Amino acid sequence: MILPGATLGLLGGGQLGRMFTQAAQRMGYEVVVLDPDPASPAGRIGSRHLRAAYTDEPALRELGTIARAVTTEFENVPAGSLTFLRQFCPVRPGPEAVTLTQDRLVEKRFARAQGLATADFRPITAVGDCARAFAEIGAPALIKTAQLGYDGKGQAAVESAADAVEAFRRFGDRPSILEARVPLDLEISVVLARGADGTIVTFPVAENRHVQGILDTSVVPARIPDTLAARAGEAAATLAEAMDYVGTMAVEFFVVDGGRLLVNEMAPRPHNSGHYTLDACATDQFEQQVRALAGLPLGDTTLLQPVAMVNLLGDLWAAGEPRWDRALMDPRAQLHLYGKTEPRPGRKMGHINVLAPTADAALAAALAARERLTTP
Repeated sequence: MILPGATLGLLGGGQLGRMFTQAAQRMGYEVVVLDPDPASPAGRIGSRHLRAAYTDEPALRELGTIARAVTTEFENVPAGSLTFLRQFCPVRPGPEAVTLTQDRLVEKRFARAQGLATADFRPITAVGDCARAFAEIGAPALIKTAQLGYDGKGQAAVESAADAVEAFRRFGDRPSILEARVPLDLEISVVLARGADGTIVTFPVAENRHVQGILDTSVVPARIPDTLAARAGEAAATLAEAMDYVGTMAVEFFVVDGGRLLVNEMAPRPHNSGHYTLDACATDQFEQQVRALAGLPLGDTTLLQPVAMVNLLGDLWAAGEPRWDRALMDPRAQLHLYGKTEPRPGRKMGHINVLAPTADAALAAALAARERLTTP
């Protein structure tokens, strides 16, 4: 075990890294952050900020020498950097697990290999693949770049083979997949933590709503049958075990046909849909990341009360600073801002959690709090 007082390392300095750093510092750890952005939210509060590229070997060597163990806050860190770091200290999650989630095609094939369903898909590696893929998938469909897509980026709706060709060209002829656009009952996600000893604990299932590809709200517990929630937790655990994953991770699912689960994406890190845990669970997802990294026993994931989370995007700043006092008129509203200096449309700047006796009441109150932010 790596006990409080030691130094932990973090690749990536965004909001997820900031919340990991806050959790680690609360528990008595020092945190060294490697991120090239001088204004990175995590780097600004870490014990030390190494301002270097993720492939900078001298900086990686310094990080691995200072830290007793290293984790990452995003999935697109070069796997080679994780492999390089592992010669100096434990890296959790390891490069093998992270690599699985960096390519949609690899990820979906992996999920299917574990006996889990996904939406139907076909690989596209050249423009000539578009017509064949569309003929097999049909409309409606989505074309998604195999790598580096998030929050709706790198994907486009497709209604014809010509649409597929146009989108593939627009994405720079990058390897992609054509995926059937399934009629959704709803979207859910499972955040879990797996320790180095193989112990797995899952957080309550979140029911999610996206707007233009970006998570807008999460409601917990998800308003689904307990049996469906249990199946989602078991499926997520199956993936974590098959990956030999260590740390906090999330699995997003589509619910279709009145209760059938389709694996959508995996995230080898804490997840936006798990931010509700900061106020509504006995242990939050970032403390679990610290515990798993340090080899400590995993914490209790009990939900203290139903909760809703609403994202705060940079669009809210269009007319000036949001009216924080108006949102906080509701004493249940818990405001979390990410320390970002430049609000931009679509950029995640923070979130609000509201706990209430029921999930419906929590959602109504959270939406009302966000609405008041821009009330004249």
